Amino acid sequence: MAIIEEIESTGSRRRLRALSPSTLEPIGEFDCATAEDVKLAVERARKAQSDWARRSFDERAAVLYRLLDQFVSCQDEIIDAVVQETGKARAEAISMEIYAPCDALTYYAKNAKKILKPQKRRIHGMLGLMKKLRVIYEPLGVVGLITPWNGPVALAVVPMAQALMAGNAIVHKPSEVTPFSALLVKQFTEAADFPPDLYQVVQGDGHTGAALVEAGVDKISFTGSVNTGRLVAEACGRQLIPCTMELGGKDAMIVCADADLDRAAEGAVLGSCMNTGHYCCGTERVYAVGEIYDAFVDKVVERTRALRQSDTGETDVGAVFWDRQLEIIESHVNDAKAKGATIHLGGQRNPKLKGLYFEPTVVTGLTHDMDLMTKETFGPIVSIMRVQDEAEAIRLANDSEYGLNGNVWTGDSEKAQRIAEKIETGGVCINDMAITYGIHEAPFGGVKASGVGKVNSATGLKGYCHEKPIASDRRGKGKIQGGYPYTKKSEEGLQKLIRFWWGTPLGRFFS
Repeated sequence: MAIIEEIESTGSRRRLRALSPSTLEPIGEFDCATAEDVKLAVERARKAQSDWARRSFDERAAVLYRLLDQFVSCQDEIIDAVVQETGKARAEAISMEIYAPCDALTYYAKNAKKILKPQKRRIHGMLGLMKKLRVIYEPLGVVGLITPWNGPVALAVVPMAQALMAGNAIVHKPSEVTPFSALLVKQFTEAADFPPDLYQVVQGDGHTGAALVEAGVDKISFTGSVNTGRLVAEACGRQLIPCTMELGGKDAMIVCADADLDRAAEGAVLGSCMNTGHYCCGTERVYAVGEIYDAFVDKVVERTRALRQSDTGETDVGAVFWDRQLEIIESHVNDAKAKGATIHLGGQRNPKLKGLYFEPTVVTGLTHDMDLMTKETFGPIVSIMRVQDEAEAIRLANDSEYGLNGNVWTGDSEKAQRIAEKIETGGVCINDMAITYGIHEAPFGGVKASGVGKVNSATGLKGYCHEKPIASDRRGKGKIQGGYPYTKKSEEGLQKLIRFWWGTPLGRFFS
């Protein structure tokens, strides 16, 4: 059963119905915004942005703090909406969809003023004797925000905080799989007395997202699949507008012989099964060296077996959020079984539950000709492969089209750093997993097919700005250097300067 289905509409807009993945019962209907709807939203946002950009950082921060108050006081509303839409565990709804947005709103409200403060920069060499440089940060304008279904609140609010503090307005297209969480965020912004049209939501599927990309925005911030990301990036390139692509991952975990196996096993299970495995920097490949492999697998199986899965009461692993993703998970597991892998437990839909539940699963006997080790699975699967040594683990970790994050487990901190530096990925965690996204001082983004650009940190915040250099004279008087008329004397003088400035030790010292 599809959890998003098109139904008959009484108007001119396509209408979709959403079902809960945990109960398969309808939870609501919504109209898809047309290209004209999106265009008008962008026009309204542009008018709102001109006033917002004139506000001081302190005034912008005050608005974000009012939104923060909404998150703190309305936690149960967020939990109920997210759990109904996604089927994720309540604990993960709290940690991902409340804690993370609260942290982001606070961080950027507190720090944007300092990060985006105009800077005086020293100019090197001869030019520095005559000129001075000041760099300012101007908002881009209207940001098109396209977010996925796996973190419907967090993955909207975290970039929202950055874009707004940088002085931009936002038109947000959430996933059609999780349409109502965005409306709740919109409701919170209204309660927080946001300026009208500063943050708008346009509902719909891929057609609406494509319309937003083409609607005349000044940047696209996209989080989602690699295939869709390529299309969005191509459209942005054609229009010469900047974009940030935070795409898929196939994160590798390397377990060294001197690792704390209990902690590593806990990290493997949590890294693979958290949020039902639905997060881009989830652990999807585990490489354990041979001498500790058997003991490590035993500990992983023991911990995975203890995980609870229920559609009522307390649960550790929730439903699969989307029926299409469940089909991918089943396909990858079946491919591994057909090619000789061993399923220690799980490996199937949970027959005791009505909704889209896939049992927490441990698989070994894997090779790189299996989908579980090469394609993004996005499910609660712990995939463990035996390797001869750390060198082979590094080689296999890098044998991937993805490169978003990774983690290394060892008791030797110097060795951990060496291995981390050799992994071809956007970021690495040592003796932990997936924490870099939550560290707002850390730029987050991928290499290879995992994305373009960085989100979060000063880098991500500045990505919502035009970095404008302003050069001026130190003294403001006299003839322009190198100006007309060109003469033989001036040419010879410039050549002498070049020979001294870069051709002698003394000149190079001052340059």
